[in-house]
Amino acid sequence: MRESIEETYRRESRRILATLVRLLGDWDLAEEALQDAFAEALSQWPTQGVPENPRAWLISAGRFRAIDKIRRRSRFGPLPEGYEDLLAAPEEERATPGELPDDHLRMIFTCCHPALSQEARLALVLREVCGLTTEAIAAALLCPAPTIAQRIVRAKAKIRDAGIPFEVPEGPELASRLETVLHAVYLLFNEGYHGSEGSDLLRPDLTREGIRLGHLLVELIDDEEVKGLVALMLFQDSRRATRLNAVGELVLLEDQDRSRWDRAAIAQAQKLLDQAFAAGRIGSYCLQAAIASLHAAAPTAAQTDWPQIAGLYQVLRRCAPSPVIDLNAAVAEGMVHGPEEGLRRIDALLAEGQLQDFVLAHSARGAFLLRCGRKEEAREAYARALEGVSAPGPQQRFLQRMSG
Repeated sequence: MRESIEETYRRESRRILATLVRLLGDWDLAEEALQDAFAEALSQWPTQGVPENPRAWLISAGRFRAIDKIRRRSRFGPLPEGYEDLLAAPEEERATPGELPDDHLRMIFTCCHPALSQEARLALVLREVCGLTTEAIAAALLCPAPTIAQRIVRAKAKIRDAGIPFEVPEGPELASRLETVLHAVYLLFNEGYHGSEGSDLLRPDLTREGIRLGHLLVELIDDEEVKGLVALMLFQDSRRATRLNAVGELVLLEDQDRSRWDRAAIAQAQKLLDQAFAAGRIGSYCLQAAIASLHAAAPTAAQTDWPQIAGLYQVLRRCAPSPVIDLNAAVAEGMVHGPEEGLRRIDALLAEGQLQDFVLAHSARGAFLLRCGRKEEAREAYARALEGVSAPGPQQRFLQRMSG
């Protein structure tokens, strides 16, 4: 039962928190309520059984516990503004919180409010939307953990003190915040796709939630990049069943069983991508989705249209320059012009310094060295990549095999 409750926390806690924030109007109180609700589940579910709708049960339990806390505080002094309204709500309203399907999206828009700094938005999204620990966020952002913790605390205080509404905005305000929100949704999806914490490479609960939120955005706003992002996530998620083998070991893209890729997801992604390209305003997500579509369309790895992929990466480098895009472009050029060219380009990027601690840069270098027949150097490159992987799991085991 404890494992079942832990899995429920892992799968549902961010959405439950989002609804509690809306219902209680106070982020700190909502986080306390979330913990209280799961503590109550640990106490009651072993004897009473798992409720039919665990999420609704936990939302109700958390809200009741929060209201009890507010009542106790009211005996000793005046309540903060808004708490009186919460206590005055009809009993039946408090008993049935009626979770809205877009509460998680509300949380993302709140975390991405322009009143917050870019650094604060990113830290808040990774903590409250993706559920990463402060230490994991610090590692991802190459920043000390205490600094990240301070950013999160200050961001929440800013939301409270500035009265930033917990809502999905409309019109121009929605459009102005959209780029940051798309980035947040993709961060959520990627955390499920790559798994930066724990031993799991795949977190299907997070990838599904990212795709669900993307579809909500498609309904909210007619925008090419929104469609491009959802297409990109669908293309990537279509390969989920083949990314690990039967014993949980990592399977590279070129070795995956393409007959097991989700063709329905691929068709849905292609439809969205075609709609985005038909509009004529193409951005970075559309370009990344176009690259993913070429991988999806190739019957075998050998038939992948690498020249077209390399060309798209050159456009993407101009549209959204970054060291990671440069690395992907270098790999594509190596697939077109041979491993020596790919190796030359990756070595040049590593010499610039920004990718020195990036696991995939050294792993890609190892792959090209193997193609060149330089096995000992390849093992050294994979060993260097292994240094950047701290959590046990499929990626670590793969790099251990390649460097051994």
